[in-house]
Amino acid sequence: MNDLEKHSFYSFLAIYLVSSLFFVLLSSFWYYSSLKSALENETYYKLTHLADSISGKIINAQMKGIKLTLPSEEGYEYMLVSVDEKEAYEVGYFEKNTYKILVSASPQEHLNIEYVVVKTPRYFEELDKLKSDVITRAGLVFLAIFFISFVLAKLFMRPVHKRIEQIEEFIQDVSHELNTPITALKMSASRAIKKEVYDKKILTNISISTKQLETIYNSLTYLNFSDKQEESREVALEDVVNRVVKYYSELSNAKGVKVKIDIQKASLNIIESRAELLISNLLSNAIKYSMPESTIYISLKEGLFIIKDEGVGIAQDKLDTIFEIYNRDSQIAGGFGVGLSIVKQICDTYKIEVLVSSVLGEGSEFRLLF
Repeated sequence: MNDLEKHSFYSFLAIYLVSSLFFVLLSSFWYYSSLKSALENETYYKLTHLADSISGKIINAQMKGIKLTLPSEEGYEYMLVSVDEKEAYEVGYFEKNTYKILVSASPQEHLNIEYVVVKTPRYFEELDKLKSDVITRAGLVFLAIFFISFVLAKLFMRPVHKRIEQIEEFIQDVSHELNTPITALKMSASRAIKKEVYDKKILTNISISTKQLETIYNSLTYLNFSDKQEESREVALEDVVNRVVKYYSELSNAKGVKVKIDIQKASLNIIESRAELLISNLLSNAIKYSMPESTIYISLKEGLFIIKDEGVGIAQDKLDTIFEIYNRDSQIAGGFGVGLSIVKQICDTYKIEVLVSSVLGEGSEFRLLF
């Protein structure tokens, strides 16, 4: 990962972990408070029950004149307070020196006993266990969340990383594509200056290079400014096709590629520059991937445009991805992977259906239904 990706990765991870930690702490506090309250209630009712049971035995012993026998229960201690000692005690439920204490007046002075005092340390022992349990569980949950967040951050960065790689490749491809016509322009201009004779071959090279630059410029302009609002109108597509074929005639002739056209009148409600870009990208792509001395066939009639080449073709398993931006199916010819993506974007905008058929090594056919 580069520095930007690392920054994004760790920022996402930090935000996710901080928010998760807050949620875990809040949930743990709520869970602890809930169980603590339940434990408090359980302890109180247990002490009350034990005090009432002892008081019942005291009352029963006096009324029946039998010997008082008191129960014992592990973890609980009790004390009987006589009427003479009652001033030192107060009825109620208390907490003192890691003990929960209940002072009950249930004996009602039977056997000269005023209060039953019951106490237990079990509440605080259970509370310590509860704290330890909550902390352990919260720690385990947070570790699980940390692992999940790391995986999610990786998954989150995967498309970003892929797109950054695509953009870096795109920049390299654009640089390479620009370098070719610019070098040709410089060489042709230099030769013309040295010869002081502007022959047809030099001028043709200059024209081809200039058109290649213009094609790149038009594609980049569409990608960056395609949201600009323009009015659609009824466009005569036969005129657009003728202009585009004538525009690329020098490039096709230089490669020895023939372009045969069979066009009839056809119209489409579209921005004219978009129609030119659409046909231009399809034709330039066909020329680019055509073999020397091969033929490109163009057909146009109302509702249908067909362009077929005798080029390298496209593998069947690649047909689903050829319209993805920055995708380049073949490294045989130049390009930077936006031509067919622009074609698809324009077609989607104007509800034009695109059908592609291709045989590897034999050529490709694009059909536009409008």
